[in-house]
Order: sequence, then structure tokens, then C-alpha cells
Amino acid sequence: MTQLRFHSKTRAEYLIATGRVILAAFFLFAVWLDPSEPSRYAHITYGILTAYLGYSVVIAAVSWRRGLAWGILHLVTHSVDLLVFTCLMFLTTGPNSPFFVYFIFILVCATFRWQWRGTLWTAAAAMSVTLLLAWYPSNLLLDHSFELNRFIIRIAYLAVVAALLGYLGAYEESMREILAMLSQWPGETPPEEPGEDGQGMLGHAAAILRAPRVVLLWEEEEEPWLHLLSWTAEGCRYEWKEPGVFGDIVAKGLERASFFTREAGLGQALVVCNTAAGLQERRGAPLHPEFVRCFNVTSACVSPLDGEKITGYLVALDRRHLTPDDLVLGGIVAHEIAARLDHALLLKQLQQGAAADERLRLAHDLHDGLLQSLAGAGLQLATVSRLIEADPAAARESIRQVQQLLASEQRDLRMQINDMKQLFSRRKNEEYGLAKRLDELAGRIRRQWEIACSVTCHTPAPQLQRSIAREIYFVVHEALINAVRHAEATTLRAEISFDAQWARITVSDDGRGFGFQGRYDQDQLSDLKRGPVTLRERIDALNGKLVIESGERGARLDITLPLVELGG
Repeated sequence: MTQLRFHSKTRAEYLIATGRVILAAFFLFAVWLDPSEPSRYAHITYGILTAYLGYSVVIAAVSWRRGLAWGILHLVTHSVDLLVFTCLMFLTTGPNSPFFVYFIFILVCATFRWQWRGTLWTAAAAMSVTLLLAWYPSNLLLDHSFELNRFIIRIAYLAVVAALLGYLGAYEESMREILAMLSQWPGETPPEEPGEDGQGMLGHAAAILRAPRVVLLWEEEEEPWLHLLSWTAEGCRYEWKEPGVFGDIVAKGLERASFFTREAGLGQALVVCNTAAGLQERRGAPLHPEFVRCFNVTSACVSPLDGEKITGYLVALDRRHLTPDDLVLGGIVAHEIAARLDHALLLKQLQQGAAADERLRLAHDLHDGLLQSLAGAGLQLATVSRLIEADPAAARESIRQVQQLLASEQRDLRMQINDMKQLFSRRKNEEYGLAKRLDELAGRIRRQWEIACSVTCHTPAPQLQRSIAREIYFVVHEALINAVRHAEATTLRAEISFDAQWARITVSDDGRGFGFQGRYDQDQLSDLKRGPVTLRERIDALNGKLVIESGERGARLDITLPLVELGG
């Protein structure tokens, strides 16, 4: 607000300085051509105008070069202008002087600088000077006859111009305040529910619209409810209602128009509406009777809400004086509120989508990790049941391996749960221990399925985030388990390398391959609906790439994952 006033005042000073130079130059030229009577004071008037022209040029030069933003300097220059014009009137023909028009210039300057307050005291000073010059004995110094009719006309003219300029000053000040409030809309992040921030949002709207009461009604896409938010100085109330409780709310023909009325309760109320064709007047009941009765509506200014996902109305109630300006202002406020509600609804949908994605990711993690390990533990326990009598020592070793497997999966499950809780997710990235866990995974596969399995994990250049390290682990886990369970492989190899932006994973086996032969990228696999579905979905969710080369002697998977979180 202060910055806005500073730039506005600076531009006004440029205009005032330019106008002062032009007026001084033209009046000096006029006096030089035809000096005012009495002639014995013409040279004094000429001298004052010459000095004033020089003064105007100096002030203008300083203003144009550096700008004048000092309040005390404005007051000094304003006083000098008033004093000079008073002297010029005194030295010419008093109240009948042609220099009287200078007072209009001073009034305009005062309006630019201090709005209606400056206009008021400047007009009072100008009238006082005019009255004083009229009272001063004309035959003592000035050789002219006093013209009462011209004096009365000029006083009335000065009063009317001062009143008009004062109104314009007050209007400008009001518009500046409104612009400042519009630029300071409360809150940057919308609440999850609009009612939670109704006091701030509608309270600010009521201050801008200068309305004692404000009602906001809207409907959302695919939701059969009418949301109602009402604000008064006592507080704010938020509730849901049946969609048809207020009918169509506004009368037919006014659905998308801003309008106001001062007699909403009458059947033939005068309605002023702002349409595409301009301002129009019509007669009729603009609002649904139930809405008028529920909120005891007398005067109302209605602005439609036309958001991407919401529709409704902003209704400012109990304004005594409504003008077409209120329609424009109401439309701006309604647009801001509609954008805020759209933002809140979109944020809610994004949160719901994120929760669904998180549930899907957890399902994949459980499928690729815990369920696969439990399946392996089941196989080992089946082996124990056969060895418990024939080879007790081997049975005990298998049971110990199952215990280790369950302990490892229990630790993994606990880490997943803690990662979902913000309170427990403040661990450092290196605590995940990707290389160590991949080595443990290779050891478990060798023990459970009695095959050759090796995993090589090169140290990443950048430090991995926990979420990325965990996703790499599950991708490698899924690829290895698929090979040993479905391809009947006896030798598994996995290698993980990193560069600045990507993690590159290669998994190869000597099994029977997939149900196809050749090399296919991720898009081709999706179109043909081939390859490991769960693994493909996980890589796709991570914005990664998958290439499978399958043959009779095994398969090779080349996987590329970005080293940033999805959406980060």
C-alpha cells in the first residue's frame, strides 16, 4: 500500500510540476502582451510572474530528474503557490482578477497530494483569500469597482469545484484501499474444508464490499450438496443443504449476470444487472423466496461464481447504497473466491489421489517383499517337515534360516510402517543400507532355493534418498524372485550402477525366459500385455524404463530409474 501511494504521488508530482511551468509561462506571456490595470502595478506583477516562472522551472527540473517524495516539500511548494496567486490577485483586480483560475490549479494539486482532506483546507484558504480581497477597501489601493455578481459566481464556482474534486479524492482513496485489500487476500494455502477458513475469506470479502453480511453458496462437481457459508460480524457458519432447497437461487435470465437490488422482498423489485450488453434494468423477483426468507434479505448484490470445478453465488447483503461499481468489485471478489475454492477442491483431490497411490505402493511392497518371503518360508518349512526325522541337524538349520528370514521381514515391515509416519521418518538416507540389504537378499535366495545368486551394487555418487533406495531394493527383489519362481533359473546375477541422475539395474538369469523371444521395451510390453505385470507397474509408477530381452537360454532385464522422488 505504501509503495502504491509512493509511485502514485511521484507521477502526480511530475504532472503538477509540468502544469505549474505551463501556467506560469502563459500568464507571463499574457501580462507582457496586455498588462492588467491599474498599470502602475503591471511591472510588479510582471516581476512576480518572471520569478515564479524561474521557480517553476527549477522545481520541475528537480522533480523530473530525482522525483519529489518529501511530504514537507509538497506542503512548502503548495504554500508558495497559494501565496503567489494571492499576491497576483491583490495586485490586479482582486476578486475579479483573471488569476482566479490559479485557485482551480491549486485545488487539483491538493486533491492529487492529499485527496479530499487537501481539497477541503485548500478550498477554505482560497475562499478566505477571495473574501478578504473583496472586503479590502478597493479605493485605497486598487483602482477598480467591486462587482458583486461576479464575486458571488466565483465563490459558488470555487465551492462546487472543491466539492467535486473532494469527491474524486475520496473516491480515489477508497479505490486505493480496496486495491490494497485485494492484493492482501488472506492465506496462501487453502484449507481442506472451506468452512475452516470462512472467517478469514468471507470476512475479507465483506470488508472489500463493505457489506454487513455476506453469504456464499456453491456446488461442486459430482457432489450432490449445496455448500453454504455465511458471515456476519458475530462469526461465520458453514453447513451443507439439499441442492434444491433454494431452487435455482436466482431468477431466470440472471444466472450468469452480476446484479443488485434494494428491494429483494418485492415481487416487482427493480434490478440493475451487468450483462454482456452492458448495464440493464428489469423488474421482478431476482432471488428465490425461500432464500429471501431464510436470510431476511432486503438489499443484495449478487455475483456468480464460475470456477473450473465449482459454481455458485456470492451475495453481499444489507448494503444501503449500491452502485454499478459494486457489481464490478463483486465480480472481482467472486473470481478470487472461486479460484480459492477450486484450489481447495483440487488439493483435496490430489491428497486423495496421493493416498490411493500410497496404498497401491504399499500393496506392491507387501506383494514383492513380505508375501514372496513368506512363500519361501513356507517352502522351507515343508522341507523341514520331511527332514525332521531323517536329518534333525539339517532340519534345525532350516528352521534357523526361517527364523532369520522372518526377523528380516519383520524389520522391513517395521521400517515401512515408520516411513509412513512423519514422526518416525527423520532418519538419515544412509541408514537404509541398500548394498547390505541386497547382499542379504542374495544370501536368502541362495539358501531358500539352493541356486547361485549374486548381487553387485556400486556405490552411488550422490547420496540416495531413503524412498529411492527402498524402491531400488523392491525392484531388484521382484526381478530376482520372478526369475527363480517362474523361469526355473539356477543362476541369477544382478548389477546396480549409478550416475548423476539415474540408477541402472541389470538382472540376468539362465532360466527358460518369458513367453516370448526377442527384445521389447516398456511401451511394447504394455501394448502386448506381456512381461511381469507387477514389476512393470512399479517401474512405470517411478517414471522408469524397462527393456526385456528374452530367449530359450534365459532373460535379461535392463531397468533405469530416476534418482528423484516421483513428483519431487
